[in-house]
Amino acid sequence: MQTLRVNGYDMAYLEVGRGPPLVCVHGSLCDFRIWSAVLGPLTMKHRVIAVSLRHFFPEHWDGIGDTYSIAQHVDDVIGFIEQLDSQPIDLMGHSRGGHISFRVAQRRPDLLRRLILAEPGGELDATLDPAFKGGPSPLAARFAASAEKIVAGDIDGGLAYFLDTLEGPGAWNRLPASPKQLLRDNAMTLIGQVRDNRPPFSRSDAEAIRTPTLFIGGGNTRGTLPQVLRALAAHVAGSTTAMIPGTTHPMFEQAPQKYCEIVLEFLAAN
Repeated sequence: MQTLRVNGYDMAYLEVGRGPPLVCVHGSLCDFRIWSAVLGPLTMKHRVIAVSLRHFFPEHWDGIGDTYSIAQHVDDVIGFIEQLDSQPIDLMGHSRGGHISFRVAQRRPDLLRRLILAEPGGELDATLDPAFKGGPSPLAARFAASAEKIVAGDIDGGLAYFLDTLEGPGAWNRLPASPKQLLRDNAMTLIGQVRDNRPPFSRSDAEAIRTPTLFIGGGNTRGTLPQVLRALAAHVAGSTTAMIPGTTHPMFEQAPQKYCEIVLEFLAAN
């Protein structure tokens, strides 16, 4: 593990392999360790740089303060990339990390060569979702309920409620011990996430992306995530979409070899 001082914060990261730089941005309740299943194949061709966002492990945040936000994380990822010794880089984000990576591509396309978005998290506005209704989404309400349990000291109960919302009933109970501990290590970040007020994706946002983009989804993912993926992919010019059969939201952990094949093929294209 190394750290890089970015916007007054020491961002922790892992750097493995040689070749063109591929920066990886994790999702909610995760950290740089989440990419461990795909490091082997990816580092055969690339210098993989997996970051931990502000307030995630190895920090153990207390949930206090206003420095946890999509805007802050976007600023941090931009600042991190700017300090690397070579640009443009390839950028890959999963879930919340996909949302952050999308916003980086909006603001600083000059820093990026290619963009990979694995089921980017977020909501759609009325220009992308005909059924759009203002106000908090049902998903946000369930995440808030998860955070309330965590604040009250019921860490596992809050995490179970969060995971079951994304993956279906019983998802937490089916999870092995090691992934459960990773979630526990980052549980307090959910408190910041429910205060996020992240802007929804719009059609103009998607149409503004000019970086060659790959969308990856789990063939069996439930809920709004596939809807967001399809809507964005339909309006990002020239984008490619790959769905991995038999997988859900953590598709790169469930089918790491197939995931890496898709990513490496996309990154190798002219």
